[in-house]
Amino acid sequence: MNRLGIENPRGLVAFAALTGCLVTLAAAALTGAEGVFAAAGLAGCGCELLLHRSEPGLMARLGRLHMGATSRFEIRCVLLLLLLGRLHVTGPIGLAAAMTLVLCLLAGQALHAALITLIRRRRALAVAARNIDLRRLDISDRPPRRLTEWPGQRMLVYELSALLGLTASLMTGDARWVVAALTLAAGACLITVVALVPYLVRAIRRLPGAAQVLAEVDAWLIHRRPRTVLYFSGPRDRADQLTRWLGPVAALPTPSLVIVRERELLEALEPTPLPVLCVPSAAHLSQLDLGGVRVALYPANTGRNIHLLRIPTMQHVFLAPGGDGDEATAVDPYSKVYDQVWVAGEAGRRRHVQAAVGVEDADIVEIGRPQLDGLRVDRTGHPAAPLPTVLYAPTRDGAAGEPGTAGEPGAAGESIVRALLDSERPLRVLYRPHPPTGHRSPEARAAHRRIVALIHAANERRTADALGEAPEDAEAQRTEDARRRAELTKRIAALDARLRRADADEAMLTRDRAAPDPALLTEAEGLRRQWHQAHWAASPPWLHQVIEGDLPTLHSCFDQADLLIGDLSDMVGDFLATLKPYALTVPTGLGEEEFRRQNVVARAAYLLGPGASAMQDLLRPLFDPCLDELRTARHEVKEFLLGPTTPPSIQRFTDAVDALAEKGETVVRLRDLHTAPTPGAGRWSAIR
Repeated sequence: MNRLGIENPRGLVAFAALTGCLVTLAAAALTGAEGVFAAAGLAGCGCELLLHRSEPGLMARLGRLHMGATSRFEIRCVLLLLLLGRLHVTGPIGLAAAMTLVLCLLAGQALHAALITLIRRRRALAVAARNIDLRRLDISDRPPRRLTEWPGQRMLVYELSALLGLTASLMTGDARWVVAALTLAAGACLITVVALVPYLVRAIRRLPGAAQVLAEVDAWLIHRRPRTVLYFSGPRDRADQLTRWLGPVAALPTPSLVIVRERELLEALEPTPLPVLCVPSAAHLSQLDLGGVRVALYPANTGRNIHLLRIPTMQHVFLAPGGDGDEATAVDPYSKVYDQVWVAGEAGRRRHVQAAVGVEDADIVEIGRPQLDGLRVDRTGHPAAPLPTVLYAPTRDGAAGEPGTAGEPGAAGESIVRALLDSERPLRVLYRPHPPTGHRSPEARAAHRRIVALIHAANERRTADALGEAPEDAEAQRTEDARRRAELTKRIAALDARLRRADADEAMLTRDRAAPDPALLTEAEGLRRQWHQAHWAASPPWLHQVIEGDLPTLHSCFDQADLLIGDLSDMVGDFLATLKPYALTVPTGLGEEEFRRQNVVARAAYLLGPGASAMQDLLRPLFDPCLDELRTARHEVKEFLLGPTTPPSIQRFTDAVDALAEKGETVVRLRDLHTAPTPGAGRWSAIR
């Protein structure tokens, strides 16, 4: 919508109004228009409150530009003093008192921010943990959120008090009102500062230092003796590279451990039964007793991997991404530093061998994709429902200058959806745009809105045609399913709040998350499964859907779909595991033959050119499986990219971990044998 990134139109209006209020305040202070100043100040408080609630991202961006809530508060305080200096209602003594109180208020606010920063830094443990028993560490509670959070809203209360006092003074001609209001604001600020002091003292005296935390973590490691570690370092928006492996590692029969290096990753990590350590410092990581770990798994190639790669008693494995073909350019030369590279299938093996970056064929292990074992596989070729479902899931914005995009979900995406909605034979469309859609490209954002409008219009037409034919009991059941879905949504949110504990900081979570609660994790998994069942049951089968957000999940959409239309991405490789037909949009300027030659996954795909040409030919196999000429090709490409169906990928993954752990044990035994002192060595040395 605008360069500020404000998505809500109401937020844009509030921001424009806030800017206007600040300008009006400045003009009123310079001209002495006290009534205008009070009105603009009160209106500005309302705009601030609305923006804090509706556009927290904008508030954060203004803070990075040094125009945050504190700066705006200071500007308005200065303008208030300027106005009081031009008026005669206060007099010299009243003006001096007001200036003193404003200075005290600003100083108190600065001291409050400094105390919060000190407490937060002191409470940042050398090693943070989840699902690890560190209760012996004497960790105190954090300050209440009402003392540390919402600084912008708290300053609004101070400002509102001053404005109300100013208004009363202007109406009565008595300066004591504004002085009393400023006294009340400064006193409230002083109370919050004083209330924070005990928490700072506790943080300094009681919170354990790095040596004590490391000793306690080492004691747990020696007792638990994890054999496998899943290690990750990277930004928060890449956390999916880690989370996709949490399930397979949690399924291992032997003890495992997760190590992350960034504190923000610990916050983003979804609930898991695995023990998790966050070790930001390389020096602290080197002091941990990881001698019992035999296999280290790395989902990403990052520079900080070297901090664990230095440990010789581990066998180090790079978990190569699935990929969409056999191009050597997809291989990182850094991969040769690992003992083994694990790939999904033959395509990954060939890709690494042909890249010639130093990864030997004997060090490549095919494990499949354990994350896809639960997908529903189509073995009949017939749609599961009377009305076939097409999932359109573009993953690219088509931003200017980005090579290889087909402009989705821009003009090409709009043409695809329009062609699906105008199909000669009825079908259902699930439109699931990639979460970042439109963040970089205003054109893609506008196209997304046009697609949503097309789908809503088509649903209105279908609803008018289908309601009279729908049995009353079916409608009643769907209404009940919708009610159940709403109830499950609330229960999931409540349970997620219990698991994540927004009221606790990192230190408290390290203290309190002594062990995973299997009952809560099982309940959360069951509630999400029930939610998906209720969601699909609550939606009339003839209505199209626009799916935005985390739920329903992409894999749940795969189970519903009979055909996927997308662009070249790992998502298409995941859908290939279902053996259902899929179509790819051909990037602009690239012929179909060359597109298939460059990308293995395209060799079993139906291709869509510009303007969604050949859409009707693509849809025919949905209604007549005999026309699905690429079914055999999908079986072949699936095995080439993802490996054989049997044994299951999770079994191959487990076997690979066990085999490598045994190799690690052999390496450690040989090392101990070579480093053990030879009997009589000291006597012969003395003779020499």
